[in-house]
Amino acid sequence: MSKISNENISIKKLGKATNKITERYVHIEDVGMRFVTKKGEFEALKNINLSITQGEFVSIIGHSGCGKSTVLNLIAGLLQPTSGNLFCAGREISAPGPERAVVFQNHSLLPWLSCFENVFLAVERVFGSESKVQQEARTYAALDLVGLSHAIEKRPNEISGGMKQRVGIARALAMEPKVLLLDEPFGALDALTRAGLQDELMKIMQKSGTTAVMVTHDVDEAVLLSDRIVMMTNGPSATIGEILDVQLPYPRKRLELAEDKQYNHLRSELLKFLYERHAKKAA
Repeated sequence: MSKISNENISIKKLGKATNKITERYVHIEDVGMRFVTKKGEFEALKNINLSITQGEFVSIIGHSGCGKSTVLNLIAGLLQPTSGNLFCAGREISAPGPERAVVFQNHSLLPWLSCFENVFLAVERVFGSESKVQQEARTYAALDLVGLSHAIEKRPNEISGGMKQRVGIARALAMEPKVLLLDEPFGALDALTRAGLQDELMKIMQKSGTTAVMVTHDVDEAVLLSDRIVMMTNGPSATIGEILDVQLPYPRKRLELAEDKQYNHLRSELLKFLYERHAKKAA
């Protein structure tokens, strides 16, 4: 496999606009979610209403069991709501689709394929009508975006956990999704690797301009990466308690923010919500 030029192919950058669809690019309307269990019906979510602007990075935070991942799976189309509706770019979400790519905590790479082949598999599926040359160019561009051009021939067992997650992000971005969905993508990594990938993700999102929704339990991660933070109340019948606007300028530098009054105020507001107003009750 010879490397080809990718200078004419790059990850699509989505600009922010002001019409109704882009202002409500992802729209969740009166959504409720119930599950049938051995003990009977369980109401996980109630009256979820949220609109996300095109190009915005939104984090969802809350205690374990508050329905964060359920919200993400509903946006992904992996679950269907018991009540209410969800929309993406003006179309109702009724099933999974390539316009909504998911990055899970587990990288989910195929161990017998190289980094390049893992990303190419997704590109081939989404851009099947293009030539192999174009598909390969898209794959190289995505791996270059996450800084892995040097590791394209390596298999998952030959790279670090952080690099595996970057391959997962590259695979998602190579599909040119309208929305990138991240389910605690760095939760299984050590603190230093996690911090480095948070910084990388921030740069990638600024370059690509993709709309992103991330589930996290990490207060510092949420403030560092987000334009807004959605704070969930505890379940059952969890709902959106508060939404915090993060008006910190880009580019955001971790060490400088540690001394920033606004950053520390936002961090404090999140902690107050989680551990005072909606403290998790002990069983």
